[in-house]
Amino acid sequence: MDLLTPTDPSVTILPDRDQWRKDIEAMPPWLRRPIGKVSEISTVQRIIKQRKIHTICEEGRCPNRGECYSQRTATFLLMGPTCTRSCAFCQVDKGHAPMPLDPEEPQKVAEAVNLLDLRYVVLTSVARDDLPDQGAGWFVATMNAIRQLNPETAIEVLTADFWGGRGEGNSTPAELQHQRVGRVVEAHPACYNHNLETVRRLQGRVRRGAQYERSLDVLRLVKSHNPTIPTKSGLMLGHGETQAEVLEALVDLRNAGCDRLTLGQYMRPSLQHLPVQKYWTPEEFDELGAIARDLGFAHVHSGPLVRSSYHASQQI
Repeated sequence: MDLLTPTDPSVTILPDRDQWRKDIEAMPPWLRRPIGKVSEISTVQRIIKQRKIHTICEEGRCPNRGECYSQRTATFLLMGPTCTRSCAFCQVDKGHAPMPLDPEEPQKVAEAVNLLDLRYVVLTSVARDDLPDQGAGWFVATMNAIRQLNPETAIEVLTADFWGGRGEGNSTPAELQHQRVGRVVEAHPACYNHNLETVRRLQGRVRRGAQYERSLDVLRLVKSHNPTIPTKSGLMLGHGETQAEVLEALVDLRNAGCDRLTLGQYMRPSLQHLPVQKYWTPEEFDELGAIARDLGFAHVHSGPLVRSSYHASQQI
């Protein structure tokens, strides 16, 4: 029986703390890293908390947040900290209704970018299937606010798939997705990122509410709207995928016009999340990175601790 899935729904089984300790102890040494200087980390945290905005660094428990904060960088998480989907690998809050949008959030993010003196910023968001446009307009509003205060700052976006929700008339979900992606593309981000996350076989288990081809469609749509905007995607390895399946996904991404790639190791946030099936070694990441470059990706960042926006500005 699965530790976290009782046969009687009225019974709650608490996580096995001994098992959690075993999971931590089993983590290979290349995944352990120092937290960073408290004074440098607190600067970013103070700016974020004062404005009641969010970063994926905190909400997603990113292992690199100490390093990034010490360099005065962060990836902003738009539209609140609660996601309307329930991906089995993600630490972001889920399972209850999200809060209404904060009308001042775009301006608050712009002020934080200004105070941190960022020249490259990444905007991502929770999935907001409850919003009429899935949040596409919120990305645009935030980009516009940032540019008013920081005209020299380049902006990368990492969006959800914009699938579903409500639209005018009898538009199909695919037509709505086309419109929403197009709206963000028209704001001309420096890079448009949408993560595939895992291989085709494991999509249903890992990415509840998302689909493999639907994610590839996002990347195709970006290029159909504006072929000059670089596109980017990423995979988190360790869910039980084979190297052959990873290579298949890389080929599919290239066929969808994806220019940039990140490959990183999945690290289990808690016992409520999927267990790690394999820790890929740094050497295996290097091999996959070399293969990806041979496939034609213009920029590849492959390593155990790599995340979607890690060192994103270096890919300009």
